[in-house]
Amino acid sequence: MEVLFKYLFIVALITTIFSCKKDNYDPPSATLSGHLLYQGDTIHVERNAVHFQIYQYGFGRVGQISPDETFAQDGSYSALLFPGDYKITIPSGDGPFIWKQTASGTPDSLSVTVSGNQTADFEVTPYYMIRNAQIAAAGSNNITATCSLEKIINDANAKDVEYVALYVNNTQFVSGINNVVSASIAGADISDDNNVQLSVTVPSLVPAQNYVFARIGLKMVNVEDLIFSPLVKITF
Repeated sequence: MEVLFKYLFIVALITTIFSCKKDNYDPPSATLSGHLLYQGDTIHVERNAVHFQIYQYGFGRVGQISPDETFAQDGSYSALLFPGDYKITIPSGDGPFIWKQTASGTPDSLSVTVSGNQTADFEVTPYYMIRNAQIAAAGSNNITATCSLEKIINDANAKDVEYVALYVNNTQFVSGINNVVSASIAGADISDDNNVQLSVTVPSLVPAQNYVFARIGLKMVNVEDLIFSPLVKITF
């Protein structure tokens, strides 16, 4: 019985030591961050709608380190990683843009060696850009917006405009899902791409507040994700 007790004690001690070693590993501390960009301009998207994937090299293979990550609505991303070699990519069909492809037609990737905090931006080609967006209060509870549409992709991958919308919300998260009021115009009804006009009347908010957030979204035919203008805070 004494021998058995000593054996169990030794096993428990070894297990405790290894458990402590496992629990004492330092968490990831290097921040990899960046933005979706087109020729230096930020691509604004819907929050948690456009995905990207992080893969790590090691053990003779490349493996995805976690489920898909998503970009913030200002097109930014941030990930905590261990030092090492990684590649990051955007899945096919994600985003209101075209992400670069390999010669075989699969999504290309960015290779990054992480050794501390650093930046890696995604340079993409949007189908359209929303230019000269102007959003302002017009009276006590009205908002007007104007913008122009620049068609970037004009080859066989070109897309038509399905609609342009003005979204307004009582928080800084603004999209087709997150809004208290919106107004839209169909692409077929836009007579001048350089002068798109929209307006909304903001309903009474509960609890009451004297400000809202707004931005313009553009939806392309057969493209799930919208591209947006920068977020604007409107104070009445």
